[in-house]
Amino acid sequence: MIKKNFIIFLLISQLLSSCITQFIPQITEEKELLVVQGLITDKQETDTIKLSKSLPFGHINEATPVSGSKVFISDNMGNSFGLNEINKGTYITDASKFRGVPGRYYTLHLSTNSDNLNYESLPIEMKAVPPIDSLYYEKKVVEQPYENFKGIDACQIFLNTHDPADNCKYYRWDYSETWQLRLLFDVPNQTCWISDKSHAINIKSTAAFNEATINRLPVNYITNATDRLKTRYSIEVNQYSLNEDEFNYWEKIQNVAIQVGGLYDIIPSSIPSNIHCIENPEKVVLGYFSVSAKSSKRIFISDNFEGIINQYANCVTDTIDTDKPIGINEWIWILVYHKCSIPCSSTFEITTHRECADCTTRGTTIKPDFWMDDKK
Repeated sequence: MIKKNFIIFLLISQLLSSCITQFIPQITEEKELLVVQGLITDKQETDTIKLSKSLPFGHINEATPVSGSKVFISDNMGNSFGLNEINKGTYITDASKFRGVPGRYYTLHLSTNSDNLNYESLPIEMKAVPPIDSLYYEKKVVEQPYENFKGIDACQIFLNTHDPADNCKYYRWDYSETWQLRLLFDVPNQTCWISDKSHAINIKSTAAFNEATINRLPVNYITNATDRLKTRYSIEVNQYSLNEDEFNYWEKIQNVAIQVGGLYDIIPSSIPSNIHCIENPEKVVLGYFSVSAKSSKRIFISDNFEGIINQYANCVTDTIDTDKPIGINEWIWILVYHKCSIPCSSTFEITTHRECADCTTRGTTIKPDFWMDDKK
């Protein structure tokens, strides 16, 4: 009886599984859309515009760069500035010839080789941005110390800013961070600098406030899960002015990032761009041409943070006693050499983990121009 019931169960399971078919939604939009990513500022620096083609639904490979296009920027004063293509799909301004001016309106113009169409953005005003008043950090206790346990600390970075003229009501922030890495062993490439950039969208509006003041805005939270705070850390925060339309654009992008991929969530093509096709205004374009004034501020952090992960705890692979020097090859590196006179033997501590003996696996030995050594 049990055997008979088991066979019936298997037959029903097989029948049910055979009824499951893959659902492939019918996508009516174009398989490839022009994607424009670009930002110009009022700083004497190179600005970049990137052009690419979006991929069909379900593809996860990188987008295709759009090369060979004519790209230039015009302002409401009758000036025009051409951009040069340095890599496929990447176009840059000449910093010696172009620099945004707050109060002026800027328009991006594109003529693409891929579809022989012309595109342009809406004219966008570059609004002045106030300076960052203060950039500071606070140590956060994640786990309290007890007995022989020293506890775990984290670091929260904040900023304060305000606009006394109350002209800038919409803001965006990003940052670049650099930290010093010093390996535990006296190896040739012992000290390096590692850099990274922010990946989250950080925006805020003061339009609904009585005062154009922002206090204690969280910028970055650093946990003990990385070694950023082990030796010395630096962060430079950039503050950008936005107009209301661009603020709404970033807010929608932010909502997409928060919603985790449901079939009926907002999709990127539903977020309006400020760029349109001249010959075919109904043609969908993705991305945004950003026009922002920019202010920046940098701080350095040298403090004692408890509980920082030790990524090099298991570096020593073996210890070898020998009087003869051991050669370094493509899979063995010397970490420590203890020289000893006869009758004892010299000792080599070796590793098969290159990152333990060469910090360039993670960073560069070239000290950044802005780097300030700790005065303590």
